[in-house]
Amino acid sequence: MLNSNEKFVSIIIPCRNEEKFIGKCLDSLVTQDYPKEKLEILVIDGGSKDKTKEVVNTYSKKYDFIKLFDNPKNITPTAMNIGIKNAKGEIVSKTDAHTTYQKDYVSKSIRYLFEYNADCVGGIALAKAKSNSLIAKAITLVLSDKFGGGGAFRTRVEKSTFTDTAFGCFYKKEVFEKIGLFNEKLKRSQDIEFNLRLNKAGGKVLLAPDIISYYYPKTTFNSFFKHNISDGIWAIYPLKFGAPVFTVRHLAPLAFILAIVGTAILGIFFKIFFWLLLLELVVYFGTSKIISIKIAKKEKKLILTPYLVSAFFARHFGYGIGSFIGIIKLILPAKSKK
Repeated sequence: MLNSNEKFVSIIIPCRNEEKFIGKCLDSLVTQDYPKEKLEILVIDGGSKDKTKEVVNTYSKKYDFIKLFDNPKNITPTAMNIGIKNAKGEIVSKTDAHTTYQKDYVSKSIRYLFEYNADCVGGIALAKAKSNSLIAKAITLVLSDKFGGGGAFRTRVEKSTFTDTAFGCFYKKEVFEKIGLFNEKLKRSQDIEFNLRLNKAGGKVLLAPDIISYYYPKTTFNSFFKHNISDGIWAIYPLKFGAPVFTVRHLAPLAFILAIVGTAILGIFFKIFFWLLLLELVVYFGTSKIISIKIAKKEKKLILTPYLVSAFFARHFGYGIGSFIGIIKLILPAKSKK
């Protein structure tokens, strides 16, 4: 058997309108400590309207192992499937364009793939603020905290463990022959669905805490709130296509929103439910404030406290509202295409 450093690796990067970040992403990949002759980077562009393709072409002229493909359907699962079909590697990676990667990202992933006899290996993604604003900092901290819903791949786990999903996954290419490609009906959550499908088929997904990448979240409360609504929708809506992607923790914001809405409606008719609604809100915002103060003290910036409370609100309520919308979309009949 070839050792891990002799495996040819295909890194697939779905992207669209990423001119501000694709260069940083590629810089972090071309400086990997993995042998370049055993590496190819396939950038799959979904009809960018900015200068993303020009940036990628600049890199491909300098590095012959970087190649650019078009994705006419403009969605991530299609991009991944285009990449997989064109990949030469024995190992295939789903890599995010809005992210940068530590120098040993590839080498550790490939090594662990064989050391642990896994079918998929991924790491953790740490949030990194795009700007120095208090809002951007607060959003980053919220996404890194368990109260903010940071799953195992967003918060540090102590040791490598088999789990349901991970970030920046590397797959043995034979996996796609066994269980199929990414589900192109899912505009979002397709990686979670694929990994759950892999687990169900008896495959093993390894999460390694020392495989580290950095992603750049939204920098305003409005954009962060909208992004969480979308996350919430696509945690539930994939059920429409027979593809459950949520776990119990994904349902917590939805349960909270349903409790708020339910007690608010009942409070119109029964006074006790009005007081119950107030109690729910006091407990939530009280807990949020206590956790926010704790985080702000750790950062030695108490001024962050109200920004953290607001970011937690945008996270929880946005995700919960999105999940509720996802349920409605499940119930309503699909619009017929004319």
